[in-house]
Formats: sequence, structure tokens, C-alpha cells
Amino acid sequence: MATAFFHPAIQAQTAPSVPAPAEVLGFEPGQWHARHDQLEAYLRAAAAAAPDRTRFDIIGRTHEQRPLLQLILSSAANMQRLEQIREAHLAVSRGEKQPDPTLPAIVWLGYSIHGNEASGANASLRVVHQLLTSTDPAVTNLLDNSIILLQPSLNPDGNDRFATWVNMHQGTAPVADPQHREHVEPWPNGRPNHYWFDLNRDWLLLQHPESQARIAQFHRWRPQIVADFHEMGTNSTFFFQPGIPSRNSPFAPESTVKLTNQLAQFHAKALDEVNRLYFTEEAFDDFYVGKGSTYPDVHGSVGILFEQGSSRGHLQQSLQLELSFSFAIDNQYRTSFSTLNGAVAHKQDLQQAQYQFAQKSKEQARLDPVRGYLLREPADQSRLAALLQLLKQHQIAAYALTEDFQINGKTFEAGHSYFVPVEQSQYNLIKAAFNADTNFRDNTFYDVSAWTLPYAYNIDFAARRKAPSELAAEAWAQPAVVAQPFSDGAYAYALSWADQQAPVQTARLLQAGFQLRVAPKAFSAVTAQGIQQFAAGTVLLPAGLQAEGWQQKLATFAAQQPLPLTALTSGLTPQGQDLGSNQVKPLMLPQVLLVAGPGINSTEAGELWFATERLAGVSPSMAEPARLKRLDLARYSHILMPDGNYSSWGDAEVAQLKNWLEQGGVLWAQKAAVSWLAEKNLLQAKLKKASELKALVTMTAPAYQDKEQLAGRQRIAGAIFQTEVDLSHPLTFGLPRAQLPVFKNDLLLMESAEQPFVTVARYSDQTQLAGYAEPALANAFRNSATVLAHNVGDGRIVAMTDNPVFRGYFVGSGRLLVNSLYFGKLFDSGDDSGDGDE
Repeated sequence: MATAFFHPAIQAQTAPSVPAPAEVLGFEPGQWHARHDQLEAYLRAAAAAAPDRTRFDIIGRTHEQRPLLQLILSSAANMQRLEQIREAHLAVSRGEKQPDPTLPAIVWLGYSIHGNEASGANASLRVVHQLLTSTDPAVTNLLDNSIILLQPSLNPDGNDRFATWVNMHQGTAPVADPQHREHVEPWPNGRPNHYWFDLNRDWLLLQHPESQARIAQFHRWRPQIVADFHEMGTNSTFFFQPGIPSRNSPFAPESTVKLTNQLAQFHAKALDEVNRLYFTEEAFDDFYVGKGSTYPDVHGSVGILFEQGSSRGHLQQSLQLELSFSFAIDNQYRTSFSTLNGAVAHKQDLQQAQYQFAQKSKEQARLDPVRGYLLREPADQSRLAALLQLLKQHQIAAYALTEDFQINGKTFEAGHSYFVPVEQSQYNLIKAAFNADTNFRDNTFYDVSAWTLPYAYNIDFAARRKAPSELAAEAWAQPAVVAQPFSDGAYAYALSWADQQAPVQTARLLQAGFQLRVAPKAFSAVTAQGIQQFAAGTVLLPAGLQAEGWQQKLATFAAQQPLPLTALTSGLTPQGQDLGSNQVKPLMLPQVLLVAGPGINSTEAGELWFATERLAGVSPSMAEPARLKRLDLARYSHILMPDGNYSSWGDAEVAQLKNWLEQGGVLWAQKAAVSWLAEKNLLQAKLKKASELKALVTMTAPAYQDKEQLAGRQRIAGAIFQTEVDLSHPLTFGLPRAQLPVFKNDLLLMESAEQPFVTVARYSDQTQLAGYAEPALANAFRNSATVLAHNVGDGRIVAMTDNPVFRGYFVGSGRLLVNSLYFGKLFDSGDDSGDGDE
């Protein structure tokens, strides 16, 4: 008997109990852009009218505290045994039970993770209404044979930023002129989330609450299909996967490619019926595992990317026609149902694929010569715990070593080391997360070519062909927060700078009015437990400098959250500077200005904003480049210049910055900002142009068809490079070792300084740790500088050719940024003038 498919082009009769979107919103989808609260209002109304076929959940909240919504839809019979179905499905997807043909397909419909790609979110209104009101037997068949997990907006904050903009510019009739203000969003536009991050790059990294909530639901259900609805340029038509065949993830099974091609027939049919243009196998790939269409593939699910040409408003002229918002919504609506039709038609194939994936993964793990990965971080338990928590969110278990373990002359100490065995259900994702490949079949990447998690967290790790024999029985879990015992009566208290949380704790103490100092050199001090060693960068809280009542305030702080202070009994040190030395400098709370606005790379500005708050405990002021001349820079101790175009700054701005620097300001600059500063002679550095580096990579008599390949070879799309840092420099205080991985995705080369004490970090002889870089390019960067720092009058300038906090998860190299905020005045690249009058 032939399977009945629902065809959106056919108007079916509807049951009247569930309201139409217009009855709740006051307009038809497409007439206006729905805000997130309006999406929520409709889903709530629909769920209330059909409680037997729906479940409405709030699964989390965004940074701006908007609810993250999920509506589960199915037949009444399925909803009554929803938990039983979920558990049975998970048992099959984990390979624990044989496929069961009576189980429904599990389908995830996720809309508009980019907030200004709004046709998906607005299409979800029509999808819900049709599923709950249609009397078409084909729709009934869909509900009988599937569990639908519908998330109407994966980025509510971005959705509302965009909806507000386009709605405020709509008049009595839509204006299609591409130059109309409605179609030209202001910086940073509606694509990113609150902190201007691209959430469709965060599926693996989980830096944001939206992603954390989403991944928790993914693992709760392990859907067989994840449909990921996006938009692209206005002059494009419609894309659905398969993507570029040579750029699939090596960690995804072949079954996902086969099923994607089978499901593509359903999308093609749905669009053919109404003569809509579309394309496949171009433009988009499935390589980076942190995207919404690739992360599911690595779990044996089928991730499907949909890209609709965007009206970026209500109506816009494209090369083909006037593209309306309603038209874009309709295509997303139709392919939502083609996804459901394909899922039901192939539900046994999808179930069998997940089961076989689990079985094959177990066998691959059993035969893999690498038995697992050792992780080690003796000094910074917070940074190590952050990585372990990320792995745990991905259902990856790590086990503590209970005895020291030696490998290649290196000791992995019990208490500070963990082992991640490959023989667990997340074998494929483990291999992806720890992958450090540098050779690839295709050298062109839509996104990055490397994402090795331990490198990003600067955690020492090693692949191991034999598992340690002495491991904890239970996997790591986030320990409960336990306040540190506080002992009063000390001469001073010391806070180690090695821990990732030390800068945040320092900020809290400074904000509360405590007087702090920093030791620029290592020393030993007397404690109740005897003499202890303290590293350079240790923060000191001297009792003699505090205001009345400070002991009680400090005790309260220590009781509220961990504050690992060591009590020192004397200011006279057995070794190193005494605590009252002039070398021990006062610490001030940084007053930070972040340059953010038109012309600036909004993603990197957002990453700096996010990092200064999360890693340094400081919320920056922000100002557009055009406002610099009107600002009183004396208010700020630090200015952060992200990657961007600073050509609008002329002589007046250069003089203003130079004066501020000479008066004692600290300037952090990265990537294109470094080039601008060098051009204006504020930064003393020699740079090589990208064109010089591209010229190193050539082809002999290339044909026109080689153009894309050559361009791919001439760029570094996103690789991880090794650097060597000067551990004695204040900008590196707290780093555990001289080797520091950094993320590189541009061709800015800065020569190491000829003068001493200026080069803080340089690329190693063996530069390439992970990802693709043409050998000629990688070799060119050997021993060149990634961080230079020098005096400008009484101020300092710190320049980095790379982004130290890429996508928020490169917290290891993020320490360079943090140290520039707290220790930016501790170094002096000029002649040492001594310690004052004798």
C-alpha cells in the first residue's frame, strides 16, 4: 500500500479548535515579523487548545532571559506514552536493542538560529497550525508515525533585534528597494546572540545558554533527523543538502550521506510542485562538527541544512523577482513538511541507521589502537574542570587517575589528571573533539579546519595506546561548591594567579573595596603550614592596607563562594621580594573601553566583551569608532581594539590615542587593528602584507577550474598554531608552560622585535598543531611574533596578530588578554631605571 504524503499545496479542511496564527498575533505570518513573545503566545495557545497532541516546554533562557521554547507534537496515542517511546528509541539509538518498526520517527525542526534569518521562525507558526488542525489523512499519518520536536526560534535575542528593526520601517506598503533602510540593518545586526556570537558555531563549544539547553534536549531525544532552517543572500534561491560531496565530516557515517540523498527527493518534490528554484551540492559543506547540520551526523542522526534566499525584511528586489517574506516563509513551511514526509517514509531506514551506527562505533572503539586520551593540568583546576564539564555535556565520560602515570618522560599526576577512554557511546565525537589532523582531502573549508578542545583550553593531553590501570570507578562530575575555610589574623593573604577564576575573584575583591597588590616575581613566604612557594603574579591582600571591618567582609566573601586564599604570617620572605617592597605593585580595577560599532568585526568585538566579563570579571564600556573624538579617554585605563577597519580614524584620532597612551593608558589591539597601529607608527612593528604571503603559494599553469583550489591554499581558514611564550613576562603570568596553542585564521605576519623585552610570544619552529595550512604559509610564520608589547610614554601597547578568545572557548590563550588588563603596567620594555632614590 502506498504511503500517503501531505502536500502543502493542497488546502485540507481544518478542525476549528486550535486558533490560527492571525487570531493570536493579529496578522498573518509574513505581514509582519513575529517577535519572540508572539511566537511564545501562539505556541502556548495552540498547546492549550490541543493538550492531547502537544507538550509545551521552556527548556532554558537566553542571556537576555527570553525563554527557549520547545513544542512536542504527535498523535494523542503517542503523547500518552511519550516517555516510553523516548526510552525505547534511545535504547535502539545506543545499539542496546534491535530496531522496532512500531516506534515513530523522532524529528527535530529547529528554526532561525541566526536571528535575522526569520522566515524559519515565522514558518513554524504555520507548521504548528497545520499539524494540529488539518483533517487530511496524510497529516494524521505524520502525527501517528513521528514525534516532532519543534523549536521555533533557536536565537530569541537575535530574532527580536531583527524583528524590531524591520517592523519599525514598514509603512502602509512594503518597499522592495534594496537600499531602503529596512534592508540595511545596523551593526551588529540580528544574526548573532546577545554577545554577538554565531550560535550555529556553538553546537560543540557550548559557550552560551542557548546551546547548552539545545544540546541537553538533543541528547535527551537523539532525534533521527535534525532540520536546520537558515537563510542566505537575497539573490540566491533555495538550498537543501546534500552539500559539497568532498567536504563531509570524516567522523560521520556513510549512512548519513545516503539518507540525506534519499530525503532530498522529498524536498525536491515539494518545491517542484510549485515550480520553486533550488540547488544542492554547492556552497555549503558538512565538515566542522560544531554546526547544526553536522553535529547530528557525528551521532548517527541526519542533519539537514536548509537555506532560503532572504527578503531581509518584508519585500526586497532580487535578481530573479521581488522576494517577499511570505514567499520565503512558504518555502520553509513546505520543506518542513517534506522533512516529515521523508522521515515517516524512511523511519525504519533511519532507525536502522542509528542502530548500525552505534554497533559500528562500538566495534571501531574496540579496534582503535588509541585507547583514550590523558588530560593533565596541575595548577589550574578551574580550567581543567571547564573542559571536563564541556565533555560531560556531550555525554563524554572522563575518569580521574588514582595513581601517577608516566608517558614519554612526562608524569600525569593523580589528582590533576584524567583519562577519556574511547570505548564509550560517544566514540565518534571523542575522536572529533580530540582530532588534530593537518592533512585533508579537500583544502577549501566553509568554516574552520581545526577545533581540538584540549588545545583551546591549553590542557596538556596525550593519546594513549594503553589505558591506565588505576582509574576512579565513577566518571568525573562537577563537584559541589564548597566554601574555603577562612583563617583570620594573617599578616596578608595570597591568591594564586594560576587558576582561571583568579582574575574574576580579584575583580570581586577590588569592586568590594579591598586593597590588593601583585608580586611581579616569585617568592616564598611563611604560612601556618610552613614555608610555601608563590609564583610571579600572585595577588596579595595585605592586612595593613584594609579599611575597618575588612575581616568580616572577607570572611563573608569566602563563605559565599570559593576564595582560595593562603594566609601569610609575616611580610619578611625567606626568598624573593618582601611583601612591602616597592616591586610589589598596587592592583587597580581596570576601566575598559571596547571599540565596538560600524567598521569593527562584530563577532570578535563580542568575543572580547564576553571574555572581559567571564575571564576578567570586568564589564567594559563600549563606543563606536566614530565617537572616539568626542570621548574623554581619561576615564579609561584600557582600550581594546578588535579586528576591524579603522580607516575612518585620521590624524586627530591618532594624536588622541598617542596622548592617552603617553599619559599611562594600556592599549590592546588584535589582527587588523595591529596593522593600523603599525601604519600610524603607534606600534613599533614590521609587518608583511597578505599579498606577500599569498605569493608563496602558486600553481604551475593553473586552469580556470583551479581558481577555487588555489584560493583555498592561499588562506588559513582556521588552524591551531603552536607558540612559545616568555614565561617571565607579566603578560604570561599564570600560564602553565611556555608552549601556548593559538587559533589562526588570517595572514597577518609580524616579525619578532629586534630589540629585547618586546616579543612576548612567537610562533614555534613546528607551528602547525591542527588544521589546514599550506606548508609554505606555515613555514613563513616560524619564529615570527604573535604578541609584541612595548612602552609608549607612560603607557603600554600590546599587539596580537590573532584572536586570543576565538569563539569564546579559547580560554588558554585568553590569559594574554586578561593579563593585559591587570598587569599591563607591570612590564617595562625600556631601560631599567632602578628602584627609586637611594
